[in-house]
Amino acid sequence: QVQLVESGGGWVQPGGSLRLSCAASGSVHSIPSMAWYREAPGKQRELVAVITTDGNLMYGDSVVGRFVISRENANNTIYLDMTTLTPEDTAVYFCNGGAPANWWSPGDYWGQGTRVTVSS
Repeated sequence: QVQLVESGGGWVQPGGSLRLSCAASGSVHSIPSMAWYREAPGKQRELVAVITTDGNLMYGDSVVGRFVISRENANNTIYLDMTTLTPEDTAVYFCNGGAPANWWSPGDYWGQGTRVTVSS
């Protein structure tokens, strides 16, 4: 089993920045792929960014150039550095991990989510 715990959400003004963290524990060897997803009110959950232990990266179209995902394998932690935030980035952000057949697909494990609100 794997436990994923997110932190770092909160309120930020448009144009601001925020950093999310996700710490993994348990059978971390089983989660070569880790990702951030988000779910905005009334919308489907969508991929924000994914990263693997060997460095594969992918970003959702709406965050390219503004968000950066990184990973500290030694600490089993991933980060999401978000800049130039807009109200459209308001959502609950979920950490995801696993070993999917395609590395860019969702894994089996989910965190509880952390809320990000962008408003003036």
